[in-house]
Amino acid sequence: MINLKPEARASGATTSSTATAEKAFSFISKGWKEVRHSADADLQLMRDRANSFKNLATSFDRELENFINSTPTFPVPPIRSSPPTEIDFVKRLEPKFKEIRRAYSSPDFSRKVLEKWSPKAKIGIDLSAIRNAIVSEAEERGEIIELSDWERLRRRRKIGFKDFRWEWKGDGEENQFKDWEPIRALKMRLREFEQKSSSSFKNNEFVEKVKSSLKAICKEPQESKEVPPLDVPELLAYLVRQSGPLFDQLGLRRDICDKIVESLCSKRKNQLLLGSISEGGEPCIENENINDELDLRIASVLQSTGHCYEGGFWTDSPKPDSSCKRKRHVAIVTTASLPWMTGTAVNPLFRAAYLAKLAEQNVTLVVPWLCKSDQELVYPNSLTFSSPEEQEVYIRNWLEERIGFKADFKISFYPGKFSKERRSIIPAGDTSQFIPSKDADIAILEEPEHLNWYHHGRRWTDKFNHVVGVVHTNYLEYIKREKNGAIQAFFVKHINNWVTRAYCHKVLRLSAATQDLPKSTICNVHGVNPKFLQIGEKLAAERVLGKPAFSKGAYFLGKMVWAKGYRELIDLLGKHKQDLDGFNLDVFGNGEDAYEVQKAAKRLDLNLNFLKGRDHADDSLHGYKVFINPSISDVLCTATAEALAMGKFVVCADHPSNEFFRSFPNCLTYKTSEDFVAKVKEAMVKEPQPLTPEQRYQLSWEAATERFMDYSELDRVLNNNNKDNDENQLNQNKGKVNKSVSVPNLTEMVDGGLAFAHYCLTGNEILRLSTGAIPGTRDYNKQHCKDMHLLPPHVDQPIYGW
Repeated sequence: MINLKPEARASGATTSSTATAEKAFSFISKGWKEVRHSADADLQLMRDRANSFKNLATSFDRELENFINSTPTFPVPPIRSSPPTEIDFVKRLEPKFKEIRRAYSSPDFSRKVLEKWSPKAKIGIDLSAIRNAIVSEAEERGEIIELSDWERLRRRRKIGFKDFRWEWKGDGEENQFKDWEPIRALKMRLREFEQKSSSSFKNNEFVEKVKSSLKAICKEPQESKEVPPLDVPELLAYLVRQSGPLFDQLGLRRDICDKIVESLCSKRKNQLLLGSISEGGEPCIENENINDELDLRIASVLQSTGHCYEGGFWTDSPKPDSSCKRKRHVAIVTTASLPWMTGTAVNPLFRAAYLAKLAEQNVTLVVPWLCKSDQELVYPNSLTFSSPEEQEVYIRNWLEERIGFKADFKISFYPGKFSKERRSIIPAGDTSQFIPSKDADIAILEEPEHLNWYHHGRRWTDKFNHVVGVVHTNYLEYIKREKNGAIQAFFVKHINNWVTRAYCHKVLRLSAATQDLPKSTICNVHGVNPKFLQIGEKLAAERVLGKPAFSKGAYFLGKMVWAKGYRELIDLLGKHKQDLDGFNLDVFGNGEDAYEVQKAAKRLDLNLNFLKGRDHADDSLHGYKVFINPSISDVLCTATAEALAMGKFVVCADHPSNEFFRSFPNCLTYKTSEDFVAKVKEAMVKEPQPLTPEQRYQLSWEAATERFMDYSELDRVLNNNNKDNDENQLNQNKGKVNKSVSVPNLTEMVDGGLAFAHYCLTGNEILRLSTGAIPGTRDYNKQHCKDMHLLPPHVDQPIYGW
């Protein structure tokens, strides 16, 4: 053990007591500092709130002073009688308000408030002076003031502060949006003033401005009509109606869906009719179409909830506004260009020229540009161009020689590559980007399935207000002739359905020989070159003068590939070689299968004379009397229409592709091979009938343009913007609902989903190559950049973060 001395223990106790005292003093000092800081903060808060109240009083006084000073600026008609006492009443109130301003805007006001206020204190504003002035004014005029009104005014004249917050003392929750009592009293007095002064102050601008000011200060909540919510049958009916495309794919007939919708809506419809009749009003449902009734019902419910439909899941940036009065713009995008003499190069060119001739819209023709190596493979006679401008000059010169007028339209180019396997041009990159956004109004896609097989870019229907597809080619018929054609045709059929549904609003099929595509209508929207009609008129005039118009026999003209009718021609002539003894046929054409076709004809010893291909309007072809076309792969043979326009006989198969030509007397159709022989003999011994003016017009591009404007709904789109705006305004005035703005469309959502899925799949190079795409066609290459003066794809569309 350790023994401590008494002195040591005493000194230790003294040290410990000193330390305890220092700690206590520091704790008290620290606590006092916190209390002082807290009190300073509370006082500062009180000062801020007092200043805010003073600013409020100052602003109220300023508004009132502006209100009083603005009264002389309103023109008041001259008054012959004594001026109303209400103006004097307002002037007598002015000194009272100035006194209130001086009282509550003085520098001592904040100090007095801080001295008297506590967290539970209340401050009262004495409005007795205003009340006495109003009472004395009323007594002088002999009016009676309701005591209950002044009692309520007296009870509510104080503005209380509870925990330094504004506390409005009302009659309950239902009065929380009512006017403040002084404002309400002032409104009442002004209303009485207007009624009593109506005889001398009609249409007084001063009173009207005061009323509008008070309405702006205190707006009363507007009552809205309550719309009953949708019930389960209505929701099911709308779901069934919007699922129409799905039911079509499943094979469910459309009339069955309509019956389901009608049965689901009948109960609701009967309730509305009974309710309107019991109330003595007119029936609520005016439209007999159950679909329109359902749309308007859903639109009214959505509008009552404040919902406004602005697009689906797949909507892109806003489209150009088509409601303005500027000239509309039409962009025609095709898959081929002159000098390649194919239907998708010639017909879109004529369509652009005759649409521009209408002068109702600006027109741009968008054609593919091929590099020089591809031009040598595609264009005839080794014709090539070094720049797009040079090719544009060639196209315009060729066109003007045939139509006889100068077409005012623009020609633009997009990069393309030629596929030897598919014998067609495939777009390289996003074709839609070569049409400026300011011109992206209406798009016409010539061969929409072809343009969009490997399209990896912006969706056409997102960029354009209206997209029309024109189907030129029966691809399924061509594919079935290839190896494993049935399997390939199965996949191509569904891909065509996919892309046309996702990228088009409307699809036009030239004949029923094409695939039945979604949103499609059958109509021949092609005409013939005016030059052929002129040739026909010339030959008819020669026949009238007694001159022989046709000195030659029969001929066939077309690209020399098996799918263009050469297989059918050789089979028919080989089978009936004896029946057609002495019949000679001249064949004009060039193509990849020329050697095999000529070899097969020589093996069967057929009377076929093969010549090089040439333009159908060539002078050497005018003397032929019979044009034979056994092809069943064409959609609408342009050569057949040209032969009819020149007044010749045409012998063709009884096939949907020739449906348009059956009404012409010179068109001889056959169903069997024996019938083919009979029609050929008939044409060789008879003379064709001259075309009537109606028949010539039916073949012209003017008539084709009219049909196109009608069936593509382009005429409605171009002309109905103002009508739609007027109708929407009329519906708003009548209290009706514009259903197109409020109701989402399930079909559009599905189409958007299909477009998004297609965009994702075409972005994968492996998937593109496995489906037959040309390598490197997702973007254009360096040679395209050089020829067309384009920025490289990685510069034009950079991908950051890679």
